[in-house]
Amino acid sequence: MNGADTAWIIVATTLVLFMTLPGLALFYGGLVRARNVLSVFMHCYAIACLMSILWLAAGYSIAFGGDRAVWGGLGKAFLAGVGPDSLSGTLPEVLFFAFQMTFAIITPALIVGAYVERIGFGFVLIFSALWMLLCYAPVVHWVWGGGFLSDGGIFGDTGVRDFAGGIVVHETAGIAALIIAVVLGRRKNDTTPPHNPGYVMIGAAMLWVGWFGFNGGSQLAADGGAAMALTVTHISAATASLTWALWERVKFGKASLVGMVTGTIAGLASITPASGFVGPIEALIIGAVAGVLCQEAVNAIRNKLRIDDTLDVFAVHGVGGIFGTIMIAVFGAGSFVAQLGSLVIVGVFTIVVTLVIVYVTKAITPLRVDEETEHSGLDIMVHGERAYDHAS
Repeated sequence: MNGADTAWIIVATTLVLFMTLPGLALFYGGLVRARNVLSVFMHCYAIACLMSILWLAAGYSIAFGGDRAVWGGLGKAFLAGVGPDSLSGTLPEVLFFAFQMTFAIITPALIVGAYVERIGFGFVLIFSALWMLLCYAPVVHWVWGGGFLSDGGIFGDTGVRDFAGGIVVHETAGIAALIIAVVLGRRKNDTTPPHNPGYVMIGAAMLWVGWFGFNGGSQLAADGGAAMALTVTHISAATASLTWALWERVKFGKASLVGMVTGTIAGLASITPASGFVGPIEALIIGAVAGVLCQEAVNAIRNKLRIDDTLDVFAVHGVGGIFGTIMIAVFGAGSFVAQLGSLVIVGVFTIVVTLVIVYVTKAITPLRVDEETEHSGLDIMVHGERAYDHAS
């Protein structure tokens, strides 16, 4: 065990949990109407609790229980055989478990943005549980756990390069979000602006800070590689924030706060897979393109395809993660065959598994709330609470 590595990953684990609670909750909560903000908080909080238990029960073992091609098995269910002296590299294995648990929390939580203001709470819990175990955990194993997409797998000695989750986190969550949005259908009123842009900015700022643990922690060591990952993460986020705002100004004559901080998230998602393989100049390029690319993806999905992915999960996270994954090969740090092939394999798998889980869960519990609940707001109708005295 290395003390410095251990201390850094303890900090990184805390930072990644901070991304969901309260970062993502505030970011998403500010974007919805006042009558639904507590339901968003509830979704994020409940998912964090449920995924933690399921990661202990089976998720970690499926992802990291062995080096089989497809899944890790159940040999480490409930951390069987893992004690305080067990090691994963230079880290206590129980710490590696906890660090990866925070990824298993935020990935299904990202999907929340696609279905807010109209989803059944029971559906959220059952879908998220099944999706994390049957979609997310197997993909983690394929890419990070010694599965068939990693080094020595189907792409030979040079497997896919995904440093912190462009494929594992952002592609899977983005595609799942798009599928749920299509099956769920549009909101009855989808023209109301964010009720609290201040929440959105605060949440985005928390995500930005937490992302240092997300990407820098993925080095799994306190060394120069972690420092570089942290640095390029920041550069990409800053650049994408500015290019998003500039592109808004060019197109609409004004640059909005919500737009600028959405650009931050686009830059963070795009650098995530590449953060261990590129330097500051490459990060500038990735961020500069991401701010425009993801904004145009938002426009295409909302206005051209007319899909109500409410908070633009696919356009920002899915497109950003896919773009960053491809840029690894563009900058010569990975194989085009491995990068593109893995994107296709994981994409098809995510589509199929998500569709099956959606329809199975829909048969168990209602997918969508009734029209009266949607009109009155999920906060009071589903959870019996209001965020404000006069929620609109």
